Amino acid sequence: TSIISRINNNDPTAEADDWFIDVFKKSVEVSEASGGALDITVGPVVRAWGFGATPVAKHDKSYIDSLLQYVGMDKVKLEGRKVIKKYPGVSLDVNAVAQGYSVDVLADFFEKKGIRNYLVEIGGEVRCKGTNAKNRLWHVGIDRPADGNIVPGEQIQAIVELDNKSMTTAGNYRKFFVENGVKYGHTIDPKTGYPAKNTLLSATVLADDAVTADAWDTAFMVLGLEKSKEILKNLRGIEVYFIYSDEKGEYQIYCSEGLKKMIVEQK
Repeated sequence: TSIISRINNNDPTAEADDWFIDVFKKSVEVSEASGGALDITVGPVVRAWGFGATPVAKHDKSYIDSLLQYVGMDKVKLEGRKVIKKYPGVSLDVNAVAQGYSVDVLADFFEKKGIRNYLVEIGGEVRCKGTNAKNRLWHVGIDRPADGNIVPGEQIQAIVELDNKSMTTAGNYRKFFVENGVKYGHTIDPKTGYPAKNTLLSATVLADDAVTADAWDTAFMVLGLEKSKEILKNLRGIEVYFIYSDEKGEYQIYCSEGLKKMIVEQK
């Protein structure tokens, strides 16, 4: 009965609320800036790979190729509060954006209540303001993207000091499945319909708001290291901490200059 479910089910009476509109507009913005690396129309493909609410359906090449006709931000638009889809089969999946946006909704609620010191965290996406109980700026850890690192905080790669910032991380080391000896991560490349394959293991992004950081961490995971570095040259207000694998399979770090100044501890 949620708005997004009704839209995906082609309910003609479904109308977007303010929250949906915010998420949709941010998705369009980052999709355009990332060359389509972020795309919320990947819903059918996500389900085909078994990362949706249903178990693995099938993901042979012909089936995935048949679903790509429904993927692309050019196949959906917002007219007032109505979502107009080019085909009924177009299905939206805002998992790459919604957790970050939910953090912002809570943070804005705190702001309206006059709360000046807080840390909001949902699913690893964080937004901080002010100081903690010890009157110090908030320190937040970045997990090491190691296989088997299931419990957040058990293996920390770096600790960052956040001053009125949001920080989110995307990675494929917790959401994946193995089939016939092949590991498939949950980040889908909208252009191929297959899980993104590159050397990037995790992408941590800092921005003023969590929805922006959350959208970009997914886009960077799809783009990979080199393309992400190119796009970063034209982005303002975004800092990154990338963990990637080199040709020897060893962990390597790429950290933007602004974020280097915020790191208080690094393993």
